[in-house]
Amino acid sequence: MRWAQLPIKYRLSIALGLGMAAVLTGLSVFVYGKTGADLIDAIDVGLRSRAELLIPNVRDDGPAAVSVEPTLIEGDRAFAQIASPSGRILRSTSSISGWALLPSPVIRSLGKGGFYDRRIAAVDDVARILAVPVMTHHGRIVLMVGVSMQDRRDELVQLVTTLAIAGSAALGLLSAGAWLAIAGALRPVERMRRQAADISASDPGRRLSLAGGHDEIALLGATLNQMLDRIEESVANERRLVDRASHELRTPLAIQRIDLDVALSGPRTVEELTNTLTSVSVENAHLTRLTEDLLVLSRARGGVLPVRLAKVALPELLEDARRRHGLLNGSGVQVAFQAPDCVVRVDAVWFRQAVDNLVDNALRHTPSGGRVEVRADRQGGILTVIVEDTGPGFDEAIIGEAFEPFTRSPGAPDGRRGSAGLGLAVVGTIARAHGGRAWADNRAEGGARVTMVLNAGVTEGQPPGP
Repeated sequence: MRWAQLPIKYRLSIALGLGMAAVLTGLSVFVYGKTGADLIDAIDVGLRSRAELLIPNVRDDGPAAVSVEPTLIEGDRAFAQIASPSGRILRSTSSISGWALLPSPVIRSLGKGGFYDRRIAAVDDVARILAVPVMTHHGRIVLMVGVSMQDRRDELVQLVTTLAIAGSAALGLLSAGAWLAIAGALRPVERMRRQAADISASDPGRRLSLAGGHDEIALLGATLNQMLDRIEESVANERRLVDRASHELRTPLAIQRIDLDVALSGPRTVEELTNTLTSVSVENAHLTRLTEDLLVLSRARGGVLPVRLAKVALPELLEDARRRHGLLNGSGVQVAFQAPDCVVRVDAVWFRQAVDNLVDNALRHTPSGGRVEVRADRQGGILTVIVEDTGPGFDEAIIGEAFEPFTRSPGAPDGRRGSAGLGLAVVGTIARAHGGRAWADNRAEGGARVTMVLNAGVTEGQPPGP
């Protein structure tokens, strides 16, 4: 937990430092081992050379005539001994006189030359010894040459000191360089963090400043700016929806309040009370419809409404709409429904609401004596619903925005020019939830036409568009 709470630059720097320390340690161990082995090889080469110089003298002159004292070139750390087959020392360098380089059992069992490492009291550090059997006129004898490995030890100690100092300096420099590089690489991230912290709901237009280049951090900044654009657009849409919904709700509430205050202000006739209650009922129906539409839009996540698809008879769906609008329609507008006897796979609740909104929108903009026609048909897996009316049609200036919430509509016969609503916005949301879409246009002979197409059968595919 403590490690996870550290800033990234600290964690990366520590991890890199440990990694570099492991690499430098491994490299130092390799260099130490390789140098030690090379020094042993050099010592062995020297011992073989000295043995090769002494063997001819021992073979020709005998042990008594051979000098085993070291030369100036060999130094005082070199020594030699000649032993009989039984292990008795015949000749010895003065510096180790009284000490046998190898035990008698080893000398007696020596079959061929070999190297031995032994500690001898008269020799500093470990002695490296080469023992070679030699055949002479007097029989078999053993020549032993050796050297102290104190020089090798001194060189390895010096090497360790050098590696420790150089490795520590290199580790410090590399760690400092890694820290600076990581801090520099993460500096844009810290800058973006501070800028993101300063962005508030009161100033959603601010964006993160991006550094040049196309690295991961620059791409992250660009992606965050795109996300901020989407958030700002979403917040703006929600604010606009709330503002327009508040304005739309205020009117029917005010009308109901006025009607009720008038009804309560004094004695009223039955006819006056009936008219008042009728007005309140109409405005209440308006509020109910608006509330239902707002509920649909609020349930849509990312513009997608969750649906529960089920197989339903198409005439049965339209029969519900025919019955409801036949009871509620008192404007003198004729409403006709036409649909084949087939089964579609839709969310019945949302589909009924979409049809109700289409019919309600057409009735509100069709004058008394006009006609609203609802036609539904299924071709393969595509269900098409068309609602036409004989009203004034859509304003060409806003026909492309007819399915946006509270888009201004053309004038209605009852004088409500410039009214706004959510009906068509809900229709568009329901159509998209069924894998389709909706669009609006005007009939050549006058009036409006709204088309909704849905994927409502076993055949999958993109529904046709205008």
